[in-house]
Parts: sequence; C-alpha cells; structure tokens
Amino acid sequence: MTTARETVLGRVRDALALAPAADTPVPRAYRTGRTLPDAERLALFTDRLVDYKAQVHPCTADRTAEVIAEVLRERGAQRIGVPAGLDPQWLTAYDGEVRQDSADIPPPRLDALDGVVTASAVSCAETGTIFLDGSPDQGRRALSLVPDLHVCVVDLSTVRVGVPEAVAELVPERPTTLISGPSATSDIELERVEGVHGPRTLAVVIRTDV
Repeated sequence: MTTARETVLGRVRDALALAPAADTPVPRAYRTGRTLPDAERLALFTDRLVDYKAQVHPCTADRTAEVIAEVLRERGAQRIGVPAGLDPQWLTAYDGEVRQDSADIPPPRLDALDGVVTASAVSCAETGTIFLDGSPDQGRRALSLVPDLHVCVVDLSTVRVGVPEAVAELVPERPTTLISGPSATSDIELERVEGVHGPRTLAVVIRTDV
C-alpha cells in the first residue's frame, strides 16, 4: 500500500519524464536601454512616488543630513534603526537615538523603533519603484518593513527609466525588496488601509547631484 507522499512524488516523476528535454526559449523583445535627461527622470520618478502617496524630498548631496533630520523631526522619530553600513555622515544633524541593526535582533523588536533610514540600490522612474538588495547600507528586509517610517535615500544617478533598465543593475543572487510607496491594501469595502504589511510612511530623499 503506497502512502500519500509516495503517490505525490510518483506523479511528479511521471510529469518530469513527460516534460520537454530542452528549455523553451523565452522571448526578450521588450524595450531596453532607454534614457532620459536628469530633469525628466526626476520629474517622472517624483510624479510616480507622489501618486503612491510617498513623501518626496529632493536635495543636493551636501544637504543629505539636514533633510533626513528634518524628515525625522517632522515625524517625531526619537529612536531610529540603521543598517550597519549606512554612511554615518547622513545622521550628523539628527539628535535622536540611533540603533544599529544586526541579525541577532529578533524582527519583532524592530517595532520599538520610530523609523529606519536606509540607502537604496536602484530605482525605476516609470513605476516609482525603489529596489533594495540587502547591501550593508540597506540592511536586511525586516529592517525596512517592521518600523512604521522608512526614510530611503536615493541617488538620482541610480534612477533608471524603466523596469528592464533597473533590473539589469541588480545582482540576481542578492535578496531584492521592491518598494512602491508606503505599504497599503484595501479592506472588504475597498477602503485604503496603510501600514498593514510594512511602513505606513515612506519618505524618499532624492539626492539630485549624485
């Protein structure tokens, strides 16, 4: 008498035996290599972010610390988390408590933070999407999802026009988190509810000269 497990595995083996021997080519005729002048890319990216109800704060690189501090102060953030590789110069104007994240901290404890500040890997102007890849200045996924406020620094030089151009900049082996505005969903009556699956507030600091 065969067990349910043996039955399932047997069907999987049968299906694999009937599968084509060669991989099916995937057509990749979509548009690639698109570019736009900096001003147009910034305008498009900003428009998409605002449409997603994200806060947008363009600034020059020398005002990064000042703008981040202003955002945190406006949100009343007294205690923030940062990834281990974040540029410490970005927080020189902030007078609150800064806690460096590590894998030893259980994700539920991150809820005690008022917010988090991270960098970013690449962004897509056309969709208003920011990509994090787990680099030292971006940290683990939990750090950007548990706190209620996420302040994300984006360099305009890393903003690509479309999804193909942005994805081409990523390393496939790295863990990738895609952010398109603050976390939001709809309840049974189609009322928008924010902060269900991630930060209720996304503030994007765009450094226009980097």
